[in-house]
Amino acid sequence: MRYIIIVVLFVICLVIGFIFFSKYDKRKKFFTSLIMLAEKLTVEINFSRERLKVLIENFDKNTKQNLLGIDEGFISYLDKRVELNEKEIFKKADVLKKDEKDFILLFLKTLGRSDVENQTKEIANFNKRFQEMKASSDLEYKKYGTLSLKLSLIAGLFFVIVLI
Repeated sequence: MRYIIIVVLFVICLVIGFIFFSKYDKRKKFFTSLIMLAEKLTVEINFSRERLKVLIENFDKNTKQNLLGIDEGFISYLDKRVELNEKEIFKKADVLKKDEKDFILLFLKTLGRSDVENQTKEIANFNKRFQEMKASSDLEYKKYGTLSLKLSLIAGLFFVIVLI
């Protein structure tokens, strides 16, 4: 019975560490996908001149899942099913900070509001800021993401040693 408790306690420590790690991992993947979406929009708006909804719907499925449902919320807005607000767009994006949500919402509000040349410039400006956010999330991932895994492993081992 004692060994079962030790193993369960060790696993609980690892799970807690993995939960914190996954938060930073999701943020890192989100900003990478958001940058890829902005770059795709820049290219496609200039050359194919396809409708915005079609461009977002045809975005790579593997990368799309890292956008945490923001693309689906924006498509719902384009279909006039929901309003373009923080509550509707960021339902699944709980790993983002308030200022990041505000900036991304501003980005979504500007899409499709101007001519091709100005739209491309605006997306490029937003993309620069997204690059900065990604660099910040990469730094947090390196600092806190791997640290949480290591600390949870050490805490689990500590409990194992104490209980043995």
